[in-house]
Amino acid sequence: MRVRRALLFMPGDDRRKIEKGAALGVDAVIMDLEDGVALNNKAAARETISAALREVDFGTTERLVRVNPVGSPFHRDDLDATIDAHPDGYVLPKVESLVMVRAVAAYLSRAEQERGWTDGGIALLAIVESTLGVVNLREIAASTSRLDALIFGAEDFAGDIGAIRTAEGMEVFYARSAVVLHAKAYGLQAIDSPFVHLNDEPALIAETVQALHMGYTGKLAIHPRQVEPIQQVFTPTMDQIAQAHLLIAEHDRQQAAGTGVFEMGGRMIDMPMIRAAETVIARARAAGLIDDDPS
Repeated sequence: MRVRRALLFMPGDDRRKIEKGAALGVDAVIMDLEDGVALNNKAAARETISAALREVDFGTTERLVRVNPVGSPFHRDDLDATIDAHPDGYVLPKVESLVMVRAVAAYLSRAEQERGWTDGGIALLAIVESTLGVVNLREIAASTSRLDALIFGAEDFAGDIGAIRTAEGMEVFYARSAVVLHAKAYGLQAIDSPFVHLNDEPALIAETVQALHMGYTGKLAIHPRQVEPIQQVFTPTMDQIAQAHLLIAEHDRQQAAGTGVFEMGGRMIDMPMIRAAETVIARARAAGLIDDDPS
């Protein structure tokens, strides 16, 4: 599964912005056909995205397309117009049931078979942003092996329940927690909602750190200048990596000596702390900071 620390939205009808996003070194660019494109410009956006997928050098950046919701009058046209350009994945908004995810998964399976592409090669990422979506998280998370990630949409969710958005975010905290919980239960990545205030980097970093602490693996970005702070938060520091290595090595030494729980640096160390250290190593490996060889 790809590393997805920051996923940057770019309007699908703006080739210049797509090219700018492709050159940033962001983990993923999401070329948008939904909210970022006016109703009368959907067709032009499809053409722009299809051409960009064929012509723009994205380097190692993942090329994702957010289509309009399943069941909308635009959804099927979005898929038909972009599938031949072979994006790396599709982002599905307003997912509320496994039926919605499976419908797109079946479409992609047919498309891959007809074109001789690798079965299951095109990923799906589902945005959960409504009360019904949260209620149905278990079935959504288990809907298809093609699903790579659950994404939380805080703004739409708050609107759906009639909540007032606050800086603390307690009005969406239950749903935000439920998304990461179900993602981890089913082996999926958990991607946090975008931070909508563009000129408050300290608050962006604080919210991203909170997402990391909650177990999220990445966060949506809505402006290029949000990319670096987000990716930095989700990338372990060299000191954190070194400490994790030391902790795991000492655990292995203690285990060989027949000791379970042990003391290190003034703390009692047991398996939950070892698993946390292993998570740091996994994040570092995914970010390319250490060798892929687990040894």
